[in-house]
Amino acid sequence: MLENADLGKLIIRLTLGGLMLFHGVAKLFNGVGGIESMLAGYGIPPVFAYGVFVGELVGPLMVILGYQTRIGALLIVFNMLVAIALAHGNELLALGRSGGWALELQGFFLFTALAVIFLGPGRYKLKN
Repeated sequence: MLENADLGKLIIRLTLGGLMLFHGVAKLFNGVGGIESMLAGYGIPPVFAYGVFVGELVGPLMVILGYQTRIGALLIVFNMLVAIALAHGNELLALGRSGGWALELQGFFLFTALAVIFLGPGRYKLKN
């Protein structure tokens, strides 16, 4: 009765997509000025900051809906790799104030999205 892989995949998809979506919505309402500045500091054209909407809005919606789920999860993986490389690289081996890994949130998004790529959407998805 408690063994339901498809329900488990749905829960993982909703958790990953839902929590990441909050980050995208925040950037939608507050802008990407901070990301533009950071990219400019690395010599990357600031217009690439708008790519965050792909990884934090489009990808999560695809994962939540179960539409092209693996592609949506791949967008999240790419988004997180860029975020870790550009904004959190100095914290890669650091501990947070409470003793956990400083990048546990970023790690959650990255590795859960990787798991979704390998697991697939399960039965509860949009037909594509």
